[in-house]
Amino acid sequence: MDAKLSPNQGSTISGIGLASGLVLMLSVAAVIFDWLGNRTPWQAMSMTLPLLVCALGSAAIGFVVIPLLQALKTGQIIREDGPQAHLKKAGTPTMGGIFFVPVAIAIACGFSNFAPEVLAVSALTLSYGFVGWIDDWQILRRKSNKGISPKTKLGLQIVFAAAFCLWLMSTDHGDITNIALPWVSLTIPLGFLFWPVAGFVLLAESNATNLTDGIDGLAAGTVAIALLALGALIAPAYPGLMVFCAALSGGCLGFLAHNRNPARVFMGDTGSLALGGALGAVALLTNSLVALFILSGIFFVETLSVIAQVGYYKATKGPDGKGKRLFKMAPLHHHLELTGWSELQVVAVFYIIATILAVICLAVAPF
Repeated sequence: MDAKLSPNQGSTISGIGLASGLVLMLSVAAVIFDWLGNRTPWQAMSMTLPLLVCALGSAAIGFVVIPLLQALKTGQIIREDGPQAHLKKAGTPTMGGIFFVPVAIAIACGFSNFAPEVLAVSALTLSYGFVGWIDDWQILRRKSNKGISPKTKLGLQIVFAAAFCLWLMSTDHGDITNIALPWVSLTIPLGFLFWPVAGFVLLAESNATNLTDGIDGLAAGTVAIALLALGALIAPAYPGLMVFCAALSGGCLGFLAHNRNPARVFMGDTGSLALGGALGAVALLTNSLVALFILSGIFFVETLSVIAQVGYYKATKGPDGKGKRLFKMAPLHHHLELTGWSELQVVAVFYIIATILAVICLAVAPF
């Protein structure tokens, strides 16, 4: 008699398979990138070793931290108006960013010999993670989906973005105010306008990544792909930041050991804001904004779906104060769920799209 798997068992196996496939793909990619860059994969200043060390380290420490988060009753509050399948996730610990982000940053700083640019990007990443932690903590304290006010949250992000931009102004990193364009040998001189653009990039990237964090393994996997590709692009000129990207990508992979479907922990704003801030900071420092835009295609579309939903609702609002909805629910991943897609289908398709975007970036390099 054949044994039958329960729906939860089948989901677990599929979630493990999807996460394992991503880990294998990015590990092989890191080895190839090191080989193409004439680096030994097992040296500190490579992509492979930081990736694997952080993946293993983050996965291991998760087994210690997650029970602590459960003991502290950091269970996620689930939106009642969201997909009904998500209601069973209520009580799953959140704030998972507090263990995999610091692990990755510590290893990145050590492997890069505490390079100044790595320290600066790490500080921005931790600062944005701190903003996310405050928001997560308030949500848990109030036992609702409302954390700190949007104005407070945005204000803190602006303060840390301004501090990072001031550091950029005070150091010599070439003419980063000229935006290099791929495909053609052309640059766009922004001059002083670069600085408000830089602030916008940090805010937009961190919040876009935050919006993408709504399904088990979605944000961690797509950000891991984007980080590794960005690290490969900047490797020749910025080896320290290459290590940082590889390490944080590995941290995301280690987090997937606990966050793949069905998730045992969520990264929360603590993790998602930090990851978005890291992507934006590295891109600004390395003059890779066009690459960032391509690599962030999924995050960009997710954000547009929210903007379009809100705008359409307001534009169609009738005398009763109610408007029409462009999507069943925003962001886009929730709309796909409500049209019949499973979480694993959404995640798998988004991983494929993120990989295609990474290949496109690598194909048009250097930027």
